[in-house]
Amino acid sequence: MSFFINHIALSVKDVNDSVAFYQRVFQLKEIENKASNSNTRWLSLNEGKQLHLIPRPNFEIKTNKAVHFALSTSDFDLFVKKIENLNIEYTDWHDVPNEIFIRKDGKKQIYFQDPNGYWIEVNNDV
Repeated sequence: MSFFINHIALSVKDVNDSVAFYQRVFQLKEIENKASNSNTRWLSLNEGKQLHLIPRPNFEIKTNKAVHFALSTSDFDLFVKKIENLNIEYTDWHDVPNEIFIRKDGKKQIYFQDPNGYWIEVNNDV
């Protein structure tokens, strides 16, 4: 038996703001929500993976940095410059502002939050 990641689902306060954020930061393409006629919006994470943004305007969202999802890019340094140009604050794993964390295996990573407070890691582990 094998398992593969299909999608990540996040509850969001404002689905339109969240879609705009993920498209602005990652250029994610919106795809059809094939599951329902709800206001949930789907974005493609490539290779058949999806990000589902589920509107929950009245829910309190609590999370911490250890609860995150990670995306990898071979253009890590270029991505960091983009984040800086978008004035998105990022930290290393130890919460040092505008610092890149270098893991024991030499991979670089940064952390930042989306409009709902969810933590996102971006690394160069490709």
